[in-house]
Amino acid sequence: MTDMQRIYVHPLPVRIWHWANALGFIALILTGVQIRYVDLIGLMSFRAAVSLHNWVGWVLVGNFFIWLGFYLFTDKIRVYHPELSPVKHFRDSFRQLQYYGYGIFKGDPNPHHLSAYHKFNALQSMAYQIIMLLLVPLQFVTGVLLWDLKRFSGAVEFFGGVRVVDTVHVLLFIFFTAFILVHPYLASLGHTPSAHFKAMITGYEEVDE
Repeated sequence: MTDMQRIYVHPLPVRIWHWANALGFIALILTGVQIRYVDLIGLMSFRAAVSLHNWVGWVLVGNFFIWLGFYLFTDKIRVYHPELSPVKHFRDSFRQLQYYGYGIFKGDPNPHHLSAYHKFNALQSMAYQIIMLLLVPLQFVTGVLLWDLKRFSGAVEFFGGVRVVDTVHVLLFIFFTAFILVHPYLASLGHTPSAHFKAMITGYEEVDE
């Protein structure tokens, strides 16, 4: 049996942010579905769904800036943006794709070696930067515009009108719904199915010595 060592990779602020964000997005998805399909789903009243959707949305906007401040004003920013050359990043991404494509099914070792400042592999690093620095802010911006169309009428018209803003918001809603469903599966690909889940509770990842 392979000896394992424990590495502290998820500080407490990150764990609190992660679970608050996860629960918040699930609440937004459920209330969003209720708002969109009010005649088909009866989880709660339309008014309650809108109110809860708005409140949770504002909480997550604040949560996002807490996350952004934590990574910008500490040295943890290297977790998302390691100092890699484009060539090395491409090579590491290709190796990771090979691993996910067939290596994992043959029992090959993961080419990514986790450490406190390098907990994401090349694919994860690129994906999370796109999600957290582009897609999440875009979802929040479109949500704020739809929250008060009268107040932000100028900005709504600038972006092409209500239909365009609403379409972008819904498309991102579909993406984040898919992400919420796929994320637990990807998190189960550790050395045991529950290893990554435990790590996001305790802060410690177990890795081969």
